[in-house]
Amino acid sequence: MKYVDEYRDGALAQTIAAAIRREADPARVYRFMEFCGGHTHAIARYGLEDLLPENVRMIHGPGCPVCVLPVARIDMAIACARRPEVTLCVYGDLMRVPGSNGMSLMKAKAEGADVRMVYSTLDALRIAENSPEREVVFLAVGFETTTPPTALAIRAAVKKTLTNFSILCNHVLTPAAIQTILQSPDVRELGSVEIDGFIGPAHVSTVIGLQPYRFFAEEFEKPVVVAGFEPLDVAQAILMLVRQINEGRHEVENQYIRAVGEYGNEKAQAEVAEVFELRDHFEWRGLGDVPYGALKLRAAYARFDAEQRFGLVEHPACDNPACECGAILRGVKKPRDCKLFGTLCTPDTPMGSCMVSPEGACSAHWTYGRFREVAKDASRREAVA
Repeated sequence: MKYVDEYRDGALAQTIAAAIRREADPARVYRFMEFCGGHTHAIARYGLEDLLPENVRMIHGPGCPVCVLPVARIDMAIACARRPEVTLCVYGDLMRVPGSNGMSLMKAKAEGADVRMVYSTLDALRIAENSPEREVVFLAVGFETTTPPTALAIRAAVKKTLTNFSILCNHVLTPAAIQTILQSPDVRELGSVEIDGFIGPAHVSTVIGLQPYRFFAEEFEKPVVVAGFEPLDVAQAILMLVRQINEGRHEVENQYIRAVGEYGNEKAQAEVAEVFELRDHFEWRGLGDVPYGALKLRAAYARFDAEQRFGLVEHPACDNPACECGAILRGVKKPRDCKLFGTLCTPDTPMGSCMVSPEGACSAHWTYGRFREVAKDASRREAVA
């Protein structure tokens, strides 16, 4: 496919990989976190880690907004969906995320709740228009990429004078999460993780630009390279990070120049700022409480806030104690470190959100990485024989 195949050229990937092996100092270890699940998926799908030297290590980060949504917020959505007057509209990958006691929105739907899968906020808006007798709630989830469409839906609801439309807001902010990761390298419950640099998210950066990352590069002296989602994008970003480390630099560099600008999409930012404001606190799965790490509706749009409209309360809830999803999202553990991976926990029977979302680390590793592990084990056995 034109303009895509060029970024999947195997020969060029080998050339970049050779440069990484040549320039990586064998006397040190390079630890890079890819924040976004799109990068994790590309790394697993195209076997990029197999091309890297042993001392260049990739650490899977929070991944995607579905992955980081805590159990308590899933429970709140289920409670909302169970109200007889409510039609809850959700994106498809949220349907199977486990809540407390193994419950999910899919199971709530099977029990009679009116839960409908939609592809956009406008789908939910149309349902509200066509069903004035129902209270239509959109389960709004996403990083900065999907927040502008939610803001536009709210603005459209105002113009249409809809009184039966609201959102359960779970929009989260990536810069706040990166800051939390850098400020709290030691997580008592999960372990410790060291990070030398970040591969910055692609689609998020098309909206927010490069400016928000400059603080981390300067304050924590950690380089950031914003990269696209194709394998050559990621490989080039790793090479750029290696070079920054070798040269003692900690800057924000833009590998994804074909889509990301310095200041991002300022029109989209203005739409979000009109409708939303910062939450003081919000829990991220794996990261715990992230100050100013999420958004809520401004007072002028409070009538569209489902939490206020239905008196929804967030109750404390915990993950399945055997699930290592939190540690995986924090970068402390790999999917294979979880004893449930590939046994009780598969895409058909997910025990945690990392296996549900297609951008989750466990889902990516199940789809691609486990086959390479089998091949490596076979090669080792042959070498011993």
